[in-house]
Amino acid sequence: MAIKQLSETLINQIAAGEVIERPASAAKELIENALDAGATRVEIATAGGGKTLLRVTDNGSGMSPADLELAIRRHCTSKIADTLTDIRTLGFRGEALPSIGSVARLSITTRTAGANEGAAILVTGGRTEPLRPSPANVGTVVEVRDLFFATPARLKFMKSEKAEAAAISEVVRRMAIAFPKVRFVLSGADRSTLEFPATGDDRLARMAQVLGKDFRDNAIEIDAEREEARLMGFAGVPTFNRGNSLQQYAFVNGRPVQDKLILSAIRAAYAETIPQGRYPVAVLSIALDPALVDVNVHPAKSDVRFRDPGLIRGLIIGAIREALTRGGDRAATTGAQGMMRAFRSESYRAEPQRAQAPWTAEASPYRPMRFDEPAPGFAEAPQAAFAEFSQPSARAAAPMAETTAPNGTGDPAFPLGAARAQLHENYIVAQTEDGLVIVDQHAAHERLVFEAMRTALHSRPVPAQALLIPEIVDLAEDDCDRLMAHAEEFLRLGLAIERFGPGAIAVRETPAMLGEMDASGLVRQLADELAEWDTANGLAGRLEYLAATMACHGSVRSGRRMRSEEMNALLRRMEATPGSGQCNHGRPTYIELKLADIERLFGRS
Repeated sequence: MAIKQLSETLINQIAAGEVIERPASAAKELIENALDAGATRVEIATAGGGKTLLRVTDNGSGMSPADLELAIRRHCTSKIADTLTDIRTLGFRGEALPSIGSVARLSITTRTAGANEGAAILVTGGRTEPLRPSPANVGTVVEVRDLFFATPARLKFMKSEKAEAAAISEVVRRMAIAFPKVRFVLSGADRSTLEFPATGDDRLARMAQVLGKDFRDNAIEIDAEREEARLMGFAGVPTFNRGNSLQQYAFVNGRPVQDKLILSAIRAAYAETIPQGRYPVAVLSIALDPALVDVNVHPAKSDVRFRDPGLIRGLIIGAIREALTRGGDRAATTGAQGMMRAFRSESYRAEPQRAQAPWTAEASPYRPMRFDEPAPGFAEAPQAAFAEFSQPSARAAAPMAETTAPNGTGDPAFPLGAARAQLHENYIVAQTEDGLVIVDQHAAHERLVFEAMRTALHSRPVPAQALLIPEIVDLAEDDCDRLMAHAEEFLRLGLAIERFGPGAIAVRETPAMLGEMDASGLVRQLADELAEWDTANGLAGRLEYLAATMACHGSVRSGRRMRSEEMNALLRRMEATPGSGQCNHGRPTYIELKLADIERLFGRS
């Protein structure tokens, strides 16, 4: 079969298969063009989930008639010169507009600031009509109708209108976070409007617009630098988590990306602080020399490749963990909101008039409350009388070691306050200067024990137990070489191995913490892990998992009554222990309720 040159239309339709996968892809490309043109206002209108209509209007610099004619041609762009090592714009490939025009009805109307009139052009299924003059405001209006009408097979793979519209909304949200100085407006056929007013340099305000106001109250600022890379952004406290990873946003030199390396680093940074199946909320922005990152991996430009991926991963993990150590132990405000909703009973909401009815002596055996006298508040003097009472203990148990402080362990001035009561033999109620804290005693002590065991695990070699008869494990020669290359690391973790002739490893000692174990199975698992990843984290991970299990079974149990001194000592140890805001399984160890919230429950504010 003879080789022939494909037509320009067919080439563009082939390219559209990768560049324009769905309406959201077209929206992304058009919004990027608007931002590269310096727009400060971008308006997006859709119908039929973007399949019937997608219109993007901007107030950018616009295009001259000559540039407009070139813009719809393949590989014509004003954004790069002769190299891909210094890309500082969102678009650069020159594929989006011709790809869209080959599979849809594309019209572009544009005008520059110095032009007396605008220009318009129409491309239908790859066929271009002559350029014509047109009235227009400064900027550009790109209208895409009947997307994929020229490639009907692609339409069969489109999702519902609602799903496609949601994908476009997600694109707008990502762009809005990346460019807080730009106003974004998204409107749909159902007359719903999503608007993000410009916030200038206040990036956190824009994040609050997109992620909700709760993010502002539960976010920790990140600003770290390593070698030639800088990481900025905000990470949510561990107890502020979600059921999916949709609220994890990453940007590289201002470009929204969905990079597996970055998402993996975020997951690793929150390890042991978030329950399985839950995901942290984070917005991270990486700035580095454009020559150190390749954004030309895929036509969609959502994947990137770093020259030094280990540097980027280490920067993300280290910065997030430092931020969590600095301020991640506090309880999420959403916990207090849930408590507020629980306190508001159905009967209270259904019959609010009962809460306002006068309290008469006939209706109650207690002294009636006079309306002209102030009711005692949570943090007022009448509450101080309860400070001298201790929770009675039904068991004689040795008290926990107390952490001494100038103000004593029962001072409300401490971050977690002073213990006032124990409820249901499991929950400690503590009074702080501006509210109260409810602590899950078992979950809190479980974390304290685990952190103590982990510190011991990493501060000195793990005790080992010698095997009466060394266990011989037959392995491939390559596996033996890889294992022996990490023999010193294994020895520190309590696993002593040595060569036993060709194709065999002798296990002399195993970690005492693991007790009786399948040494052969462990060595084979480590060999497989080294062969695939060239790491030796399996044993350390198993030891930490065992330490967590031992901590769970060795902690203060639910149902145990504690004395006031014990409860206060537990609170002080929590304040001094990193990560004490979550148990080993990632659940919160305490919930904080502010005095203002309590007063709202009683209608006092």
